[in-house]
Amino acid sequence: MQTDQSRQPTLSVSELNRDAKNLLEAHFDWVWVEGEIGNFTAASSGHWYFSLKDADAQVRCAMFRRANGRVKIRPAQGDSVRIRAKVSLYEGRGEFQLICEHMEPAGAGALQLAFERLKSRLSEEGLFAASAKQPVPSDAAHVGIVTSATGAALQDILTVLKRRSPHTQVYIFPVQVQGDGAAEQIAEAIAQADRLVTGGSLPLDVLIVGRGGGSLEDLWAFNEEVVARALFAAQVPTVSAVGHEVDFSIADLVADTRAATPSAAAELVSTDQNELLQHLDILRGNIARSLQRQLTDLSQQFASLRKRVRHPGHALNQQRTALTKLSASLHRAALRQVNHQQKQTAQLNTRLAAQHPGQQLERHKTQRQQLGHQLLQRIQQRLKEAKADVSHKHKLLTSLGPEQTLHRGYAIVTNATGNVLREAGHASEGDALTLRLGSGALSAQVTGHPKD
Repeated sequence: MQTDQSRQPTLSVSELNRDAKNLLEAHFDWVWVEGEIGNFTAASSGHWYFSLKDADAQVRCAMFRRANGRVKIRPAQGDSVRIRAKVSLYEGRGEFQLICEHMEPAGAGALQLAFERLKSRLSEEGLFAASAKQPVPSDAAHVGIVTSATGAALQDILTVLKRRSPHTQVYIFPVQVQGDGAAEQIAEAIAQADRLVTGGSLPLDVLIVGRGGGSLEDLWAFNEEVVARALFAAQVPTVSAVGHEVDFSIADLVADTRAATPSAAAELVSTDQNELLQHLDILRGNIARSLQRQLTDLSQQFASLRKRVRHPGHALNQQRTALTKLSASLHRAALRQVNHQQKQTAQLNTRLAAQHPGQQLERHKTQRQQLGHQLLQRIQQRLKEAKADVSHKHKLLTSLGPEQTLHRGYAIVTNATGNVLREAGHASEGDALTLRLGSGALSAQVTGHPKD
């Protein structure tokens, strides 16, 4: 005779485990559990298997590859962690377990611990080495910016560049700078900018990567390994500008240069146009003084040459005197020849007819006139060239002098003591000023300083 118990339905082991699993999963919602890592195993499939224990108990845990890929720091044996998990049961062995979806170091300073571990590992790989860093230009003509399109950091950078170097071309790569996926967006923007530069599509001189200040959690995207490796791989020079002066990130250590703030990054890669204008004024003054010295030297050389050049009449008088002496000597010689050679008068007369001194005298006169004319022409030509050279340099000096600048609409402002004013801040309300224009001068009085 069968009992009532023998007529009860019988479950298989699989059915029992499945029902137990369904009951556990239906009864428990997501739970947060804190404990110490034990028996940690990273399978070849990418899944993690471990136990979570305290002083009195332990529970089996599994964290699949999809979930553990978001963990900032890989756990180690003995680490204290806090996990968010689903309560479940592994039907194959009938084992109670937790399916972990999120893991973070437990206790205070968890993020700081993650920061220090990643910092140590990347340092050992050489990502912070000084030998790997490139020089950053201080006068970049084309600047790329990787940051939030709506953040204050972008406006700070643009404001500084507009004030210091308005000619600089800016290229913005907008990204999310905090929250899930922010690190991946930042890394992809860095890689995209670098590809455009190396491919010749974009002439970037430097790339600024950063955001405004915040908590360690707010800045965490710039402490992610994917951002660090993107910065290290970039061929374009990079500047990290994350947070304020007291903030420090992994990106700061990997980038070619760290700027304390976004505004400081903009100042680092640009040259102040006011400094360039002041330098130009100095160069202009040096050129004016140099031209004045050259003009003075040329004037002195011209005066010296004038003293050395002798009047053509003096040379003619010398030649005339020499010619007179030669004529007298020739005449005396002829007389001596006649007296000495009286017996050969007929022969001398014949020879004298062919070689009469008067004809030689005429030839000498003609030659003298030609020489005198050539000498006069050369002297006049030298004087003409010297005058033209002096005139040209005088015009050149005039065109580069301050008078020409005044005629283009500028003015030289001096105070009551005659000192030139270069900045509005050097004048006070009520000061009397003199404005020298291209034609004439004006008197003025300071009534106030307009707001910038």
